[in-house]
Amino acid sequence: MTLEDYVECILDRDRKTFYDDLECSGLEILNNKNKTPIIADFTEYSPLHNGHLFCMNEAKKQHPECLFVAIIPGLFERNGRGLPYILPRKKRAELAIGLGADIAIEGPPMGVMGSGQYSLCLALLFKALNADYIPRGYISNDPKFKIILEYINKGKGVAPKPYKIISMEDKKVLLNGKLSNDDYVIVSLAKSLSKINFNYENKFIFIPRLENVSGTRIRECISNNEFNDLSDMLPKETINMIEKEIQLNHAPLHDCRLNKRLIYNANHLSREDLSNLTLIDNKTVNNIINNRPFSNVDELLDSITFGFSSHRKQRILSVLEVCIFKDEIHKYINNYPQKIKILGYKNKEVLNKFKVNLENNLKGENGKVCQ
Repeated sequence: MTLEDYVECILDRDRKTFYDDLECSGLEILNNKNKTPIIADFTEYSPLHNGHLFCMNEAKKQHPECLFVAIIPGLFERNGRGLPYILPRKKRAELAIGLGADIAIEGPPMGVMGSGQYSLCLALLFKALNADYIPRGYISNDPKFKIILEYINKGKGVAPKPYKIISMEDKKVLLNGKLSNDDYVIVSLAKSLSKINFNYENKFIFIPRLENVSGTRIRECISNNEFNDLSDMLPKETINMIEKEIQLNHAPLHDCRLNKRLIYNANHLSREDLSNLTLIDNKTVNNIINNRPFSNVDELLDSITFGFSSHRKQRILSVLEVCIFKDEIHKYINNYPQKIKILGYKNKEVLNKFKVNLENNLKGENGKVCQ
């Protein structure tokens, strides 16, 4: 099986899962206190590097009584930038458990959502878990950004606007300019948690980002098979996992798209279907119709409009790979999470404690709250 065939199997399987989920009702949240407190950490782990490990260990050190729950983005294996992950989520979960997480669960399908949409899904998942603590690594040393973190720790809402961050309480401008991607996620998540009335006062654990760890450099080295240059950024377990998956022809996936399917869909979908795809705008639809047939993905990229997010083009490629429509993604979000999907766990004792929490706090369709 080629790498592209492997990716095709994953996307086809995930597309079926998406439509199965679409027919399920959302979980009912009872707002009961967890029997065992949890640290709920949302991280992509693409791949799990020393910065992720540092954040995990710092949070566990502060709250050793908690279960550490790693929320790992799920369906379609595309990240918030719309790009493929290096490893599929089952392997990323296996690494997280092996390096210290107690439970790994599936997060939302980030690559086919706008940033506000997946932030809302994350907030809904934190609420369903009744998260006691939420660790987040941050980058900026700007004193004004530290004020934003203080706002958030007090449970006060903040909101990202074009080139500024404002207080949701009094609309005061807290910071002008754009944030780095990781810092933007913090602000966007706080806004979403405020919108769903989840009390996050004193729940965030803000941890300065570990220096000298570059995700971009890691991906470049993996693409070039330069693993000797990664020992100072990746745990040996991560390197061993990636090398093993490469031998099985199951990695690395971050440079692999279904180019034939992308080109076929761009060349053959009707105007109506293109217009109904999630995230796509009318100008992009017109460009695709007017410029097709395409012979390669670079030509297609030139027809996709720029947006406020620099990742818009890659997200639209991800949407064209799996053809998810606007009304479908809205229905999916409205019912999210349909159930808590467990990807891995440390041992049966940990799993039982986690399930007791879920059954104490959630009601699901036919009594089922997790799988």
